[in-house]
Amino acid sequence: MSQSSYIGRHAELYDLFYAEKPYAEEVAFIHKCIQAYRPNASRLLELACGTGSHSLLLEKHGYKIIATDYSPDMLAHAKEKARKENSNVDFRQQDMRSLNVPERPFDVVICLFDSIGYVATNENIFQVLKGVYQHLAADGIFIFEFWHAGAMLHSYDPLRIRRFQTPTSEIERISETRVDYKEQLCRVTYTINEMKNNGTFQATRETQVNRFFLVQEMRFFLEQAGLTPLQWFCGFDEGAEINEEAWHILAVARKGTQS
Repeated sequence: MSQSSYIGRHAELYDLFYAEKPYAEEVAFIHKCIQAYRPNASRLLELACGTGSHSLLLEKHGYKIIATDYSPDMLAHAKEKARKENSNVDFRQQDMRSLNVPERPFDVVICLFDSIGYVATNENIFQVLKGVYQHLAADGIFIFEFWHAGAMLHSYDPLRIRRFQTPTSEIERISETRVDYKEQLCRVTYTINEMKNNGTFQATRETQVNRFFLVQEMRFFLEQAGLTPLQWFCGFDEGAEINEEAWHILAVARKGTQS
């Protein structure tokens, strides 16, 4: 996991960069999955929660939530959002490779926005899934999202440039992507150029590494960790086909064997 993921100014601008992400629709879909596969769930653990948008919305469905993230800068923004919303979500710093939340077990563990790919290696994937298994109640479910190899290998974009306007500045975010086919890794270098209205300029740069997976590969990881796959979705769409255009896979798995 990159030591430099979403630190400093990049963390401060995270919610701006993903302002158009349909968090409410995604949370509605997650809630529907929980109701289908763990209908009496009340206690939820989120891994890699970022600035907390998913957890803050899930709380409105009545769940008691502990949300964890590796980045103290992201957590600082999550806690501030929770304070403004009078939320009771409990945000904590945790590395999901060495997960240890004393309040376990949980009815549901979630890990969204392809965050499981940041741990990169087979060893780390198994370590994360082992931790998920240990933190789930009997028949508890794990809902997580990962980057799909089909779309990545078929049509990844080596260069993307997006521009954003704020009341105090104009921001350019440049994403440069390199693919390591042997290791199934994407290395994305972000350059953030910020021209402020007062004439000053600030540049921020960081590189993130994320892994992409095939569905059957992820099935193997889950089963080896004692988690039984229940459903694979093309993103947050119940009816869409998983093909080479599916960038994100949402998986639902249960602790233990299929009954």
